[in-house]
Amino acid sequence: MNPQAPNIIGESPQLAAALDHISKLAAIDRSVLIVGERGTGKELAAERLHYLSPRWDQTFTKINCSAITETLLESELFGHEAGAFTGATKQHIGRFELTHDGTLFLDELATMSLRLQEKLLRVIEYGEFERVGGQKTLQVDVRLVAATNANLPSLADEGLFRWDLLDRLSFDVVHLPPLREREDDLYELAQHFSVRMCRELGWDYFPGFSDAAIRQLTAHHWPGNIRELKNAVERSLFRTTDPERPIATIVIDPFSPMANAEHLKTPEQTEVPSAIDEIPDWPVSLKELLREAELGWLQRALKACGQRQNEAAKLLDLSYDQMRALMRKHDLTTRPGRQKKSGSKSRP
Repeated sequence: MNPQAPNIIGESPQLAAALDHISKLAAIDRSVLIVGERGTGKELAAERLHYLSPRWDQTFTKINCSAITETLLESELFGHEAGAFTGATKQHIGRFELTHDGTLFLDELATMSLRLQEKLLRVIEYGEFERVGGQKTLQVDVRLVAATNANLPSLADEGLFRWDLLDRLSFDVVHLPPLREREDDLYELAQHFSVRMCRELGWDYFPGFSDAAIRQLTAHHWPGNIRELKNAVERSLFRTTDPERPIATIVIDPFSPMANAEHLKTPEQTEVPSAIDEIPDWPVSLKELLREAELGWLQRALKACGQRQNEAAKLLDLSYDQMRALMRKHDLTTRPGRQKKSGSKSRP
C-alpha cells in the first residue's frame, strides 16, 4: 500500500469488501462511481483509490458540485478566458487543467445541470474541452471519480441525468455500507474519535464509555453515519463534567433540552434510583408501584433511543409487538404533538 493512502478504520466484512473493491479498481484507469449515504466516507474512499493507483504521485483534486452555482461550477471545472463574463478580468485555469495526469473527484454529482453533464461527457470520451469564452480546444488526461447519495438510474429515467454520462462514469460502482451495517466497526470508530478529542481537550487519557453509553451507541440508527457518530462522540466528551470517569451519556441530539440537563448532573445523579428506596409508608399498592416502574423504564429507553420504538424495544429485551402493547397500555406515543397531556392541546 502506498504510504500516502488514507487509512479507513474498520474490519467488518461489509467494509472489507468495499476496500477490496477499491484496491482492485485502483489499478484500472477507468472512471469510477462511488455511491453511499451521506457521511459514509465517499471522499476518503476516492482519495484512497487515487493513492493506490498509478497516478498516486500526481494531483488529486476535489470539488463539491452542490456547493457552487452552475456558472461558477463550469468556470471551476473548465476555466475561463478574460472577458468571458462580467467580473472575469483575467484568465482562470480550471480543475481539469490543474489535474492533468491526476485524479479529479466530483462529489454530489447528481446536482450537476444537464448542460454541464454534456460538457463533462465530452471530456470523459475525448479528453478535450474549451475554457468558458475560449475558442482553443485543450487536451487533458484526467481520471474521474464521482460520488453521490442519489439513485442515478432513477434520475436518468426521469430525464434529470444523462444515461450516456452514467454509462461512461459507471465502469464499475463502489458501494459504501452505512454505519448501521457495520456494527463490528462502531465501537472502534467511537474509540478512535474519542482518543483524538481527548488530545484536543488536553486530557491525559480516554476514560472509556460506561455500559449505558455503549448501549446508546449500539441502539442508535445513525442516519448521518460516520459523520454523525464523530460529532456525537466529540460532543459527549466536550460536555462531560469529569474527564476521569467513563463517559456516561452520548449526546446524540444537541437540540434536545434534556441533553444539556443530563450533563449538568453528577455521576451519582445519573444512576437509576432503586424502586425499593422510594417505597412510601405501608400499606402500598404493589400493582401501582410496578406500573410506575414499568412506565419509567419505557420512558428512559425511548429517551435513550431518540423516541424510536424498535430500538427502545431492543434495550428492554422486548419484541416489537410487546413494545407496542406496553405503549398502548401506558397511553404513550412517540409522534410529536400527539402525546396526551391534561389541559394541553395538540399542535396543528
